[in-house]
Amino acid sequence: MKANLITSLVAGITLLSLTGCGTVKEFFAADSYEAPPTELTEFEVEFEPKTLWSTGTGDGAESAYSNLAPWLQGDSIFTVDHEGDVRSHRLENGQRQWRTKLNLPVATGVGGGEGLIVIGSQSGEVVALNEASGEELWRQRLSSEVLAPAKVGGDYVVVRTADGRLTAISASSGNILWNYQRAVPLLSLRGVSAPMIVGQTVLAGYDNGKLVALSLSDGKVIWEKSVAVPSGRTELERLVDIDADPVIQNGIVYVVAFQGKLAAMDVDTGDLLWDREMSSTSGIAVAATDAVYVSDDKSYLWAIADGTGDSLWRQTLLLRRNITAPVIAGDYVVVGDFEGYLHWLSRFDGRFVARQRLDKESIRSQPVVHDGVLYVMTTGGKLSAIRIPSL
Repeated sequence: MKANLITSLVAGITLLSLTGCGTVKEFFAADSYEAPPTELTEFEVEFEPKTLWSTGTGDGAESAYSNLAPWLQGDSIFTVDHEGDVRSHRLENGQRQWRTKLNLPVATGVGGGEGLIVIGSQSGEVVALNEASGEELWRQRLSSEVLAPAKVGGDYVVVRTADGRLTAISASSGNILWNYQRAVPLLSLRGVSAPMIVGQTVLAGYDNGKLVALSLSDGKVIWEKSVAVPSGRTELERLVDIDADPVIQNGIVYVVAFQGKLAAMDVDTGDLLWDREMSSTSGIAVAATDAVYVSDDKSYLWAIADGTGDSLWRQTLLLRRNITAPVIAGDYVVVGDFEGYLHWLSRFDGRFVARQRLDKESIRSQPVVHDGVLYVMTTGGKLSAIRIPSL
């Protein structure tokens, strides 16, 4: 989701020490040319997407780093803006059901599960709300800012913070149950992937290119595998962050790293099933046994054969448009871009079939699909529901 490689490194690098800060400033001291985003091209429109409803959700995102993705749970969709204004809306018509103002700086979207809605803040606070009423149930202070949505499984709320720490909190009491921490490299891209819970296992990607599986009950390591290995002479060349969220389907975890690989691994053992070279911080969508769709760091959209890693097609006409992670919507794959456009492409050959502009503000978070409807949030705080057409 970066305009180009240079822009992404300038905007996204986390300054973890004074030495690193000085090095980055020196590296980017000279003027550099930044190629413009590709202009949109004409194509044969095959259908006009129908917007079912749109609504405002607050002040939206404050910075270029924020990714305030909405969260679907039950028959509601939940949102948060950069000041911690949390809202619940009916999926059916977008009508607001409740609103809770937390007055906290927020840079990531809503998380939840098991009747809870969980908000993580840049100040390191985690707040759990009642799903039905928005009532605050508890809050817990963690060691660093929360840059990825929390996940809930059973009595465990799992939260990833910017300092490399994974923390499990009791869903019922808000007490900390365990911590797991990995050292963060001198330089890393700003952002982290969200933890994933499958059964009694937690999966987390790290800035050193490793994917780690932990026991949900006590945080002990089950397995650890490298998705990318740092290489190159400079710290910038050695960036291998896993910032895109892993996807788990049918006992397989799919994961992609920056300047690394796209890989499929066995969830239970971490055994590698297949991989291929790829660089992405945006994310992936998976149609198991068919294809993995990837938005890479040039804003090329790829379809990769699941099982072999072979390229099926590549769409290059969104170059440098900061496209979102893709989402599968029926027979289409959909991405948003920095100008508020939503692009619909055929899953089978990557051709453009429809386009619509939802807002003048950018679309930064991955759209969400539920029951034949696509839900999209813009950085201006506009939430839209769009009917997915069927062939």
